[in-house]
Amino acid sequence: MKLKTLLLGLTLGLFSMIAIAGSGHDHGHSHEPVNQENASSIATKIVANFIKQKTLDKSWESTTVSSSEKKMFNGKQEWVVSFENEKVTDAKKRKLYIFLTLSGDYIAANYTGK
Repeated sequence: MKLKTLLLGLTLGLFSMIAIAGSGHDHGHSHEPVNQENASSIATKIVANFIKQKTLDKSWESTTVSSSEKKMFNGKQEWVVSFENEKVTDAKKRKLYIFLTLSGDYIAANYTGK
């Protein structure tokens, strides 16, 4: 009985170590900075994914990048890619901002740009 308990404990310990080790990995994204064109392309794919997940209305499908620029937030530089949708009736939600790390990883999205 003690052997089974020991083996179960070792197995669970091994799985937890694998999970912890795996969580910090990059999974295919390089840590190299992306250029403005790539940042815009990544943000466009994120918007498409939001539409697919029904987080954004389908009217966002016809939008294109309004601007793509690097900005400083809390001492860190990020890509901010914006989209504008004139079909949205709420003026406060016509402009969508996608925030990316300089290497192109998604950080956040909002309607304020801050």
